[in-house]
Amino acid sequence: MKDKYLKISEINNYIKSILDNDKFLNKVYLKGEISNFKNHTKGHLYFTLKDDTSRISAVMFLSSASKLTFEPEDGMNVLVEGRLSAYPAQGSYQIYIDKMEVDGIGALYIEFEKLKKKLAQEGLFDSLHKKKIPKYPERIGVVTASTGAAVRDIMSTIKRRYPLCEAILFPCLVQGKEASKDIVRQIKRADEFGVDTIIVGRGGGSIEDLWAFNEEIVARSIYECKTPIISAVGHEIDWTIADFVADLRAPTPTGAAEMAVPTVLDLNNILDNYKIRSNKFIKNYINTKFINLRNLKNSYVLKSPMSMYEIKMQKLDTYIDNLNNNIKIILNKKEQELDKIKLSYILQNPKALINEKRNKYSLLVNTLKLVNPLGILEKGYSLVTIDNKIIKSNKDLKENDIIDIRLHEGNVKAMVKEIEKG
Repeated sequence: MKDKYLKISEINNYIKSILDNDKFLNKVYLKGEISNFKNHTKGHLYFTLKDDTSRISAVMFLSSASKLTFEPEDGMNVLVEGRLSAYPAQGSYQIYIDKMEVDGIGALYIEFEKLKKKLAQEGLFDSLHKKKIPKYPERIGVVTASTGAAVRDIMSTIKRRYPLCEAILFPCLVQGKEASKDIVRQIKRADEFGVDTIIVGRGGGSIEDLWAFNEEIVARSIYECKTPIISAVGHEIDWTIADFVADLRAPTPTGAAEMAVPTVLDLNNILDNYKIRSNKFIKNYINTKFINLRNLKNSYVLKSPMSMYEIKMQKLDTYIDNLNNNIKIILNKKEQELDKIKLSYILQNPKALINEKRNKYSLLVNTLKLVNPLGILEKGYSLVTIDNKIIKSNKDLKENDIIDIRLHEGNVKAMVKEIEKG
């Protein structure tokens, strides 16, 4: 009876043989979006290929992956050629890809990467520019479509978690040619409205559906906004330029609402902690003051207040004694200086001092007369100059020079007629 039971490996290998022998499945052509992409260290590529409703595991071995002319990544739409087979070890089927190329939508990804690189180089993604999201906002602006799951999820989550906060909707288009301009317009409105935080986003969709949030004007509007912005575009695997520029990125619209406000439970816990800390602080403060009061009551000063007075009086007596001693020392010193002055030679014989000064004066006057160059003129000599320069030799003169002759009494001008050569 046990022979009718098969091993797991047997049934999986049987299914694999069916798939491998099916001519239709040996050559299939699929198109879809790459997700959960993994580039193995050996060069093999593993990822999931998905569309709006289904997905299939995909493998591309190094022999085929090495021929690719682009770098596959999550979110990229591709066209693949390969065969379907089973992987017995896991009991799953997958497509083994031989060829892969970017779908027509790949142009959007090229544009996406180009703009991403440009804005990154300009510093729009730098963490230094990220504004802090307020912990306890009073008003939150929500920039999204007025209908759909996104706005319902955001509004209901804010109301449920933090009913004290007012959520204000700034409805806009989130898809289509005019969506980017409308998003920019509503971000500016919300920024000027004075809300504490702005949530910008929409529900999931294809890359075309989300493209408005990849527009440069939307990115710059988010960067220039003075109010902190949380981006909430699509699902967790969806990334847009708006996510990189925003101050905070949420995986979903609901996640954005959860990041924007605390819960009532969180607030109650915070208040309880404050209450415990306040009570503990007050109790410690009262205990400290009580100990201080008890120490004061038991202090020696209060028990014997006269002792404090006696100590102060004793200090005062010491100060008075020191002051008197210092005064006596100063007076004695001054008396000694006065006695020295009284016994000085000047006060004992003032005329001698006057005669001494008079003799020094006469000596100085006579010395000045001796060194005075004009004093020699009294003896009949004269001083000859030309252009205020003293003439010391006839070599300093030439015929017809006008010279000045200074005598003891008066000056004379003369002209040189003859110069004797010596």
